[in-house]
Amino acid sequence: MKLNQGHFAYRHTGPAIGELNTMLDKIGVNTLDELIDKTIPGSIRLKKQLNLPEGISEQEYLEKLRGIASRNKLFRTYIGMGYYGTFMPPVIQRNILENPGWYTSYTPYQAEISQGRLEALLNFQTSVLELTGMDIANASLLDEGTAAAEAMIMLFNSRGKGQIAGGANLFFADRNIFPQTLSVITTRARALGIEIMTGDYRTLEPTDRLFGCIIQYPDGNGSIEDYGEFVRRCHENNIAVAVAADIMSLVLLKPPGHWGADVVVGSTQRFGIPLGFGGPHAACFAAREIYKRAMPGRIIGVTVDRENRPAFRMALQTREQHIKREKATSNICTSQALLAIMAGMYTVYHGYEGLQAIARRIHSFAGTLAGQLTKLGYAQENADFFDTLKLRLPSGISQPAIKEISEKYQVNLRYFEDGCIGLSMDETTSVADLNRLITIFSEAVRKYVPLIREPAGEIFFQRKYLRTDRYMDLELYRKYRSETSLMRYIKRLERKDISLADSMISLGSCTMKLNAAVEMLALSWPEFGQLHPFVPADQAEGYYEIFSELARYLKEITGLAEVSFQPNSGAAGEYTGLLVILKYHESRNETGRDVVLIPASAHGTNPASAAMAGMQVVVVQCDAQGNISLDDLKAKAETYSNRLAAFMVTYPSTHGVFESAIREMADIVHRHGGQVYMDGANMNAQIGFTSPSAIGADLCHINLHKTFAIPHGGGGPGMGPIVVADHLVEFLPGHPVVATGGVSGITSVSSAPFGSAGILVISHAYCCLMGGEGLAYATQMAILNANYLAACLDPFYRVLFRGENGFVGHEMILDCRNLKALSDITEVDIAKRLMDFGFHAPTLSFPVHGTLMVEPTESESLQELDRFIQAMRQIYEEIQAVIQSGRKTDNLLKNAPHTDRMVTADQWNHTYTRHEAAFPLKWVENSKFWPASARVDDASGDRNLLCSCRSVDQFLHNAS
Repeated sequence: MKLNQGHFAYRHTGPAIGELNTMLDKIGVNTLDELIDKTIPGSIRLKKQLNLPEGISEQEYLEKLRGIASRNKLFRTYIGMGYYGTFMPPVIQRNILENPGWYTSYTPYQAEISQGRLEALLNFQTSVLELTGMDIANASLLDEGTAAAEAMIMLFNSRGKGQIAGGANLFFADRNIFPQTLSVITTRARALGIEIMTGDYRTLEPTDRLFGCIIQYPDGNGSIEDYGEFVRRCHENNIAVAVAADIMSLVLLKPPGHWGADVVVGSTQRFGIPLGFGGPHAACFAAREIYKRAMPGRIIGVTVDRENRPAFRMALQTREQHIKREKATSNICTSQALLAIMAGMYTVYHGYEGLQAIARRIHSFAGTLAGQLTKLGYAQENADFFDTLKLRLPSGISQPAIKEISEKYQVNLRYFEDGCIGLSMDETTSVADLNRLITIFSEAVRKYVPLIREPAGEIFFQRKYLRTDRYMDLELYRKYRSETSLMRYIKRLERKDISLADSMISLGSCTMKLNAAVEMLALSWPEFGQLHPFVPADQAEGYYEIFSELARYLKEITGLAEVSFQPNSGAAGEYTGLLVILKYHESRNETGRDVVLIPASAHGTNPASAAMAGMQVVVVQCDAQGNISLDDLKAKAETYSNRLAAFMVTYPSTHGVFESAIREMADIVHRHGGQVYMDGANMNAQIGFTSPSAIGADLCHINLHKTFAIPHGGGGPGMGPIVVADHLVEFLPGHPVVATGGVSGITSVSSAPFGSAGILVISHAYCCLMGGEGLAYATQMAILNANYLAACLDPFYRVLFRGENGFVGHEMILDCRNLKALSDITEVDIAKRLMDFGFHAPTLSFPVHGTLMVEPTESESLQELDRFIQAMRQIYEEIQAVIQSGRKTDNLLKNAPHTDRMVTADQWNHTYTRHEAAFPLKWVENSKFWPASARVDDASGDRNLLCSCRSVDQFLHNAS
């Protein structure tokens, strides 16, 4: 494959052309083509190159993107419905959103080198708790709709024995929750056998079948309701109450935690996060203390490290899917860490006084506007409101007439089905905006009222709703109010974390590759950031062009027919794909098909997603070589033939191998009436050489945050669009507000019609820059880098699985079990010791216990690969020293990582030197990364669950 000298692919990939022969010699092949031929089975190889455009330069792409962006029309939008205009403080934009030190870090499983983002996420949790008045919060979920669905599921799983015995499976949703939230709840409920009942909360009659309910605060029309009596009646009848709350309104309104809510969910988009045509935005989830062991998502807590110093960590990690699998009660790869960090910093920056000023201004603008429009003859239906007006029109005035005038002034309003018009104010609303709105409504009735000046900030709702308690009084909300102090705080936290800006992150299946700066630039462009997801389609033509072009790439790459961009995580993509399969079987009157076959080597999210879809998981065993057992697959497909819905397979496998029998596996499943679902986590090893269609798959999800260059952001955002064959197109998910999906589509899986649309620009850029040939070249480089690492490390750490010709795919599993048997050194110890070299650990004990899963990606240079190899060899020698000396407790690995405090302490009582601890190789001295924490005590953190800055302050006070 020949690319021109200036092709972007050479910027994206690490190995230089002149280094390829050195790497190929080490691997034992002569050419890249020979390596690919020996790695990917010929039976599934594509017969021709991808029919995609050639890659373009960075300058050409930016010019192209400017043209696309100009097709998005930035009207002033007052639609609301959970999405609002915001001001992102530039100090947060420049130092977090646009900073690779923040957006390229991985999920903080390795706490010692993640203390910065863990602290930032704890700040987010604290802000959520302070505003909601609840006991415990998680570190974000995907969006408000999925958070509401998770609340329903948590309450369902937490039913008492009597309710379970009585078959209580009814969940009430008030008629005035947002339609997109109701749609997502309905989707999740149907799969689990939960019945949804909608109606007016005022007239709800409790029954024994009712286990929970959800209400909106303020409601979906903007009305502030007094839910106190309703909550009391629910609790008297053993019915739990979830509240979907506007978190900005809780700055002024009495929080749900104070009037009895059991769970509070919502979106933190209002805290400085761009609209992004629907996302990504961090949802919040807070609950009463009794639910702490049942909560979905990731919870950041505090523990102590080896030096007995406080340290942050992800608490209760055993709820992760790779451990619970089909017994998981929630599929928790659903975090929006980067957005949560930004929203948390917004609250830290503004503090109590700043948030009060913003919320009061929003509210007073709404109240002042209501007064002027009332003078014009419009009736305000919401007696009490925070930011949203619902206007009944005067006699003779129609919605179309208002719409025509508003569009002339480039204004978007909300149009209710009952003929009313909605207006939601936000942080960006100005006095000029109010006067423009007054002009619009004046023209419609041909009356005029005086234009207004800056509102005085008064309260327009009843005082009984006004929040009067003391909150956000921690020092955290007072220390960083100047830009200088916040900038330094953000930088201080950044220095505690390893990201791709520091070194290679070799996590298997997580594909921590280059997220090129040019791909990220558009995230700060208002044409993409300031577009509401429910604007008319002709105002979002730029976004639709992005969708169309990216879909073309994905369809050609996969060989499949159509794409849905709605799932906004990989796990959500899996879940969506399985629901599409079930809907397909239902259309054929085969509703009894509910079994999904999943290999023992599968990603833990696979069985978790299947369980969430209400399917029965049947595990297919693997043979000694790590391949799926054909005999076991045949036997189980035969056993469950009439019930077989799907076979979920990751390809290449999580063992890092292209299994040559994959077509035969697909044929077996199809013969028994099932569909083949390909997990696209390892698409990085396929593009240009094979495809889901080539292996016989009917659909797949694609992790755009892996193969297609969207950064991980410390644990989110992600995108998991699904691509399906012709016969499944009609079942793609729809949306209640914006037309999308198939003619017989499943109901929504995400709040926004196109998921986290704002970050699709990144993958669009990646595809346009790389072009068809560049994407294929990246696949070659990924496989080259992996096989080079395997060849160099195999003499020290046995590569557990290989393909038929002795080669790995784009990742490999290194076996550490023999070393543990001889030295008592575990894969965890190796991971912690790697921190002393400035490296993040590979994937631990997955999919095989006692191993390390390594994926170098195509972006890493030969020099970086060699640094990693040297570190791993040095660690091997240190293990050999442990074996020879018998010092199984006091050694370099058991005590790792070594912090600067440890190394510079007055006393040193170890059998190795300080220099060996801190500077194990010469090059470490030149760019030493100091772990911020010594090894953390996970068990202590779970026994003493402290998940907010307030509880941490109390912990430190008690400790002193």
